[in-house]
Amino acid sequence: METDDTVRDETVTPQDPLSAALAPLGRIVSLAFLLVTFFTFYEVTMRYAFNAPTSWVHETTIAMTAICFAFGGAYCLAIDKHIRVVLIYDAIPPAARRWLDVAICIVGCLACALMSWAAWSLAFRSFYTPAGMFRLETSGSAWNPPTPAIVKAVLFLTLCTMTLQFALQVVRHLRRNPDDDPPRGADEKRAFEDA
Repeated sequence: METDDTVRDETVTPQDPLSAALAPLGRIVSLAFLLVTFFTFYEVTMRYAFNAPTSWVHETTIAMTAICFAFGGAYCLAIDKHIRVVLIYDAIPPAARRWLDVAICIVGCLACALMSWAAWSLAFRSFYTPAGMFRLETSGSAWNPPTPAIVKAVLFLTLCTMTLQFALQVVRHLRRNPDDDPPRGADEKRAFEDA
């Protein structure tokens, strides 16, 4: 009998070199959520048990969570597990599904490119003053870390990565033979039957 990890690993098949490099990072980045949980537990303990609240936990956990969620988009795209309306997608023939994949990836590429362009100005302004001097935007709190600048830079880089991922997937879908596609839902059906 297969374990959940075995089924999960069989369905994770990155389709391009960039996705193959990003997919293993998913488990590493997900560990940050354990740190967020630990930091939050630490804050609650210090605040309510010892009346000694921290000045860094709240901003650190928000920044870490934002970075993890930003990476989540690139990760889902890397393992090809992003949201689809499978009721329609599974009902159409493989040749039409191929062109639907191409269209979805083109729209995704354009959307991520536009969001990258918008994120660039936010990231740039968080690193430079209007006069052009380097300075990191800070939170303005008592601790005052540069987390806003870091999160904006990560968001910009992630959106650029996703733009490239979508472009690579357009090429992959154009090159693939629709007759070689496995029946849609086979992985999910097998996982359900093995459970």
